Amino acid sequence: MLISITGIGAVVGASLLSVFSNKLSLRHMITVGLMMMTCGYVIYAFSWSFASIVVGFVILGFFNVFLNAGIITFYQNNVPIEVMGRVTSIYQLVQSIIQVIFILIIGIIADLLSLRLTIITLALVMLISTIIFSFYVLKDNKKHFYREKEEIKMSKISR
Repeated sequence: MLISITGIGAVVGASLLSVFSNKLSLRHMITVGLMMMTCGYVIYAFSWSFASIVVGFVILGFFNVFLNAGIITFYQNNVPIEVMGRVTSIYQLVQSIIQVIFILIIGIIADLLSLRLTIITLALVMLISTIIFSFYVLKDNKKHFYREKEEIKMSKISR
């Protein structure tokens, strides 16, 4: 049921993103998407009722669309087409290995402590990591990594 509720948030987020995507910068899509998605997790972690869980998951689904669109666009703009398949395969392999390791560690920690305390702790760690990551993405000296496709074409033409 919660996955369906998250899906409702994602559909609404995708609809809104399709309307406003040209008005949002890549950096802001990534940082706002990540920050608000993390807030959805934090709301879920500290939830006190089913209604608060629903709010957390709707926020999570809604802003996950912004984050994913930003990350995918960033990836397509910065990884050469010739190696994109290989980079994607290696990235997905590493991501899968890290996910398995994290799930095992989280399971062990939740078994030793309590599941609620583990979820709250990890949500807060995610929030702190998100703030640090967003700070670095929004730094002016990183702006060239987040240029839009049209900006990249224009800079190559002007050379």
